[in-house]
Amino acid sequence: MPAAPGDAVVAPDAVPLPHPLRTRDFRLFFAGRTLSLLGDAAIPAALALAVLKATGSTSALALVLACAVVPKLLLLPLGGVAGDRFDARTIALTTDLVRCATQLLVGAQLLSGHPTLWVIAAAEVVGGAAGAFAMPTGAPLVKGTVATASLHAANAALGIAQSATRLGGPLLGGTLVLTVGAGWAFVLDAASFAVSAALLTAVRVVRVPVPRSTLRADLREGWQEVRTRDWYWTSLIGHSAWNGAAAVLLTLGPAIAVAQLGGEATWVVFLWVGSVGLLLGSLVAGRARPRRPVLVANLGLATYALPLVLLALPAPAPVTIAAYGIAQAGLGFLSPVWETAVQRAVPAHALARVTSYDWLLSLAAMPLGYVLAPLAAAAWGPEVPLLVAAVAVGGCCLGTALVPGVRRFGAEERSTVRAD
Repeated sequence: MPAAPGDAVVAPDAVPLPHPLRTRDFRLFFAGRTLSLLGDAAIPAALALAVLKATGSTSALALVLACAVVPKLLLLPLGGVAGDRFDARTIALTTDLVRCATQLLVGAQLLSGHPTLWVIAAAEVVGGAAGAFAMPTGAPLVKGTVATASLHAANAALGIAQSATRLGGPLLGGTLVLTVGAGWAFVLDAASFAVSAALLTAVRVVRVPVPRSTLRADLREGWQEVRTRDWYWTSLIGHSAWNGAAAVLLTLGPAIAVAQLGGEATWVVFLWVGSVGLLLGSLVAGRARPRRPVLVANLGLATYALPLVLLALPAPAPVTIAAYGIAQAGLGFLSPVWETAVQRAVPAHALARVTSYDWLLSLAAMPLGYVLAPLAAAAWGPEVPLLVAAVAVGGCCLGTALVPGVRRFGAEERSTVRAD
């Protein structure tokens, strides 16, 4: 991208930089983030089994899950404003402590042997609200702890860590549930947030001063930053379609796997191969330097249409499983590439607000998929929603190639980089 007035322009290899993990501040942030990701990855299985065991009701489980998601959807724009207006490190530290307390409360409820549904639901509401303020701080914390030229390496390391925790977290959570009880999974998650908060106290983050303004003006400015970047908002449509399609697949896929592809073991292998693909995609992203990163990443995300179509047929299990592994590799590749692109292109003073819209659209699409998929399957059969989801994710992600900003993004960076 062209250098802004006052930015220093240097050759990419003029000053060799150490890997971000060799720098103290990013290493501390990375360690805390990885621990909290691992703790979080252990929670879904534990929460589902615990609530179902305590209540015997899928409606109760849906209520608890909604209590965690709805506050995030409502408060994410405000979380983005807070992340830009105030110190992102302080917000992340505070929300870590809040989520530590909520997870500890849920763990204590489950370990007591007599959990109360409304207490668990209330804890999830508070934890979801804290998450709405924590999520937009990720990009400012990365950009504030590493040099601009090291952003890709930093995001690749975080992407690999996230993929690894998604692979190992469910195994850890399942092991805890089957051995010592679901409550200890929440205690572990609480401990991971406590350690993350402790590490954040020692992290030094470069902060860009933001002029004082009204909440309405901050929200308007954040939306303006999104609206004026065609490569960003069109990509968000593709990412939202992906999340909706993923919800359709995860809702209808298990029944198809059990009934037509070989049973429960097929679905377990399906998910495991997807986790491996996610990790491999992150590893590839750490080494790849595509000339047009946003375009390449979106094209990779379009591969999610493959397992949807193959499940709709349904194709033989090995083919469908392999396609899902490829699709998840596309997601693993996209995450660090996309985050680096955003952190380099969006002004630091608006970064939290801009990324909050990404989270908002992504989170909103999944509940929609969860609700519509079974209704459509009941009316027309599972093939219809699966094929519709395939067309949506494939069309939206491939369609970004028609956007001039997507095609051009990155071309200007081949000879120069911006130094903050």
